[in-house]
Amino acid sequence: MKTPIHIIGGGMAGCEAAWQAATLGVPVVLHEMRPMVETFAHQTQGLAELVCSNSFRSDDDESNAVGLLHWEMRQAGGLIISTGDRHKLPAGGALAVDRDAFSDEVTAKIEAHPLIEIARGEVAGLPPEDWGSTIIATGPLTSPAMAEALRAQTGEESLAFFDAIAPIVHADSIDLSKAWFQSRYDKGETEEERTAYLNCPMDRDQYEAFIDALLAADKTEFKDWERDTPYFDACLPIEVMAERGRETLRWGPMKPVGLTNPHQPDIKAHAIVQLRRENALGTLYNIVGFQTKMKYGAQTDVFKSIPGLENAEFARLGGIHRNTFLNSPRLLDGQMRLKSRPDLRFAGQVTGVEGYVESAAMGLLAGRLAAYEKLGVDVPTPPQTTAIGALLGHITGGAEAETFQPMNVNFGLFPPLDAPKKGRRGKKDRKIAYTDRAKVAWAEWLNSLPSEIAAQ
Repeated sequence: MKTPIHIIGGGMAGCEAAWQAATLGVPVVLHEMRPMVETFAHQTQGLAELVCSNSFRSDDDESNAVGLLHWEMRQAGGLIISTGDRHKLPAGGALAVDRDAFSDEVTAKIEAHPLIEIARGEVAGLPPEDWGSTIIATGPLTSPAMAEALRAQTGEESLAFFDAIAPIVHADSIDLSKAWFQSRYDKGETEEERTAYLNCPMDRDQYEAFIDALLAADKTEFKDWERDTPYFDACLPIEVMAERGRETLRWGPMKPVGLTNPHQPDIKAHAIVQLRRENALGTLYNIVGFQTKMKYGAQTDVFKSIPGLENAEFARLGGIHRNTFLNSPRLLDGQMRLKSRPDLRFAGQVTGVEGYVESAAMGLLAGRLAAYEKLGVDVPTPPQTTAIGALLGHITGGAEAETFQPMNVNFGLFPPLDAPKKGRRGKKDRKIAYTDRAKVAWAEWLNSLPSEIAAQ
């Protein structure tokens, strides 16, 4: 009998990874620490428990990146998405599920699979090397013992326990008639470095109105299990900075020094908002220093008041919450294995993806890759033109390691489309073109994999 793959964590990613590996004929031991070790957020002993929202977000696979991810997972026989489909609740164009029925069915299916053994109890540290192939899918509430072991293995600065997330904007939605490319004081040895930032200027009236809007905006509150999340001076929410004094932001992330506006070279800006490139493709830009606890609707209103961002499309809005995730671009190889210990593969939110669907998708891929590796079958990773491939590419090298933060799937992670033969695509046509290209690439990837692998 084949030696098993060990999977640590019975959430979305761990269950999906176990299902995929077992479906390919590889035995699995799925380790789940509950009920022996509880968390602040979980309420049951069930696998794949939905801790927060019960929504898997948009199910539109023609013009939405999340819906495309649903489609790819369905094509690959995903446990999480198929179970969600069977317990769907009315939610417009979204896929929302009955959380208890969903968890109950996932648990029952995992328990009933002849190749999956569930081991209840904490894995208090990194697994021994004699376990062989192991997937760590412990999620945002990784136990303190595991987190400390990961930090010891990877280095003090390679594991975060705290998300301080700034909004990310699609580059092609920024108005370059108002914004311009320039690094502060033109720092950098290359032209790329000297133009690494986008700058949005404000005059005094615009700045004062921006501060007023920040102070008045609706804010979210920490959940009970997040209330011990600290603020660090290096990542204070911008509204907290504004509360400390109306000039604080102007002497912090919005300082107007070392920059010259080529659109109005004779006028000195009162304040400047900077955006920094978020990915190697240059399709996404992070609003520097703009982590926030404003509610999403308020964020959209406030940030669109910034000159140059009036028509901004957001790949991700800001937030601050407790989390545990690796600096994956620095630590993981292209197959999500830890470079310093290739027997350890990671999946789910601990890799730096955000959301139930993204976590399950990374579990799906990790389970398949681990199974193929166990069976001695060399397979390529999915192309970056697919949703799962785009997420994989982002966390394993496409993102900037210095500023890495968790990310939802979005079209900004995909390689740009070829220019149309005539004119420009409209927004809807562009999104459909992304999904059409992805579906072809995903089908080709699935069809290229061995079909008789379980019999080996």
